[in-house]
Amino acid sequence: MTLLDPVWTSLLYLAAAVFFILALRGLSSPRTARRGNLIGAFGALLAVVTVFLSARLDNIPWIIGAIAVGTAVAAPVARRVKMTQMPQLVALFNGVGGGAAALVALLELSHTGDPWVRLAIVFTLLVGAVSFAGSGVTFAKLQELMTTRPVVFPGLPVVMAAVLLAAVGAGVAVVLTGSLPLAVLLMVLGLAAGALLVLPVGGADVPIVISLLNAFTGLAVAASGVVLGNVLLVVAGTLVGASGTILTRAMAAAMGRSVAGILFGAFKGGSTAGSTAVSERPVRSSSAEDVAVLLGYAQRVIIVPGYGLAVAQGQHTAAELALALEARGIEVDFAIHPVAGRMPGHMNVLLAEANVPYESLKEMGEINSEFRTADVVLVVGANDVVNPAAKTSSGSPIYGMPILEVAEARQVIFLKRSMRPGFAGIENDLLYEPQTSLLFGDAKDSLAKVLGAVKAL
Repeated sequence: MTLLDPVWTSLLYLAAAVFFILALRGLSSPRTARRGNLIGAFGALLAVVTVFLSARLDNIPWIIGAIAVGTAVAAPVARRVKMTQMPQLVALFNGVGGGAAALVALLELSHTGDPWVRLAIVFTLLVGAVSFAGSGVTFAKLQELMTTRPVVFPGLPVVMAAVLLAAVGAGVAVVLTGSLPLAVLLMVLGLAAGALLVLPVGGADVPIVISLLNAFTGLAVAASGVVLGNVLLVVAGTLVGASGTILTRAMAAAMGRSVAGILFGAFKGGSTAGSTAVSERPVRSSSAEDVAVLLGYAQRVIIVPGYGLAVAQGQHTAAELALALEARGIEVDFAIHPVAGRMPGHMNVLLAEANVPYESLKEMGEINSEFRTADVVLVVGANDVVNPAAKTSSGSPIYGMPILEVAEARQVIFLKRSMRPGFAGIENDLLYEPQTSLLFGDAKDSLAKVLGAVKAL
């Protein structure tokens, strides 16, 4: 006996699906992202409650206990995670989702003899396992538990091909026989394929792979919906798969590269890798007071935030500096590159957290034509996204990536901790140009000193 009849169940599932769609719409803009998250969370809650009221569930105490344990672990982690570690958290979420879908499919194998359902089970097992293992490797790379450089070895393409062929063979056998041991073998092969897929990817490309794996997880969840006969899972998984695919393509386009080049570029030396090399070429350094004078007597200032700002947690100081300059009648904007930071929207969220007005956040396509009118561009913790090598050096790993046209400004100030290159592992020739000065130090401390000097003018 259930509390909801099929009609009400379908209507509530439809309502939950609408909430998911509205959530994606809200997440498309920093201004509405918080509301989008809340709408999506409410849709998920509605879906879970509907399952409890409409399905004949066994082991309800175990189910409730698992939910309680998951909540007790996830809520504190989500609240305490730093903005700079958000991509790692997203990678873990991706992996858990894919792994859960694969385990559910494995358990359902013994409950069906339908070859079409078995085909959905095979797809879920393979793709979910790839997402789980790949997400684990991306987490390790971003958390620097392993090298961020591409990990390759002789014969890697051959090994990858062999694993995939073995997975296809095991999948066909599972569809034909329903063998549980072969299904377990298929999942193991999927785990190996996921790890081999991500290991050759360099550190700067890992965020794009996270988005791709997110799409994989969505597809695995959609297939598990077919296995379980749950339409809402199919809808939700399809939405995640589609949005993850769109985001992956958008991020790749923002870097001027193909998804295939990102995944397999290391085989021919084309993936971004990261470097610790430091140039010995001379640069012009400045003091906080010198930077304050340039800023304080400018008419137009553009601030370019990057991952270094996020690491230093200097967003509030940057926002306060912008307010101090605006109080002097200076026009101030923030230029946002699509892949600044570790994920799309990273800088938008970071600056919104510091109450920077959304109107001051200008995307690359909007702000690029305005750099030539800027008296000063203040680059805080960014490097690759303003590197002219993306336009001038055909052998560069970032060649073809659209960049912020900082070099066109009258004066450029870089706030850097050191001369160490960015994730791409290459020098930024803009650092050595005559209009460029560098202020060395922690981004937050440097911004605080510049802010104090501006107020003292």
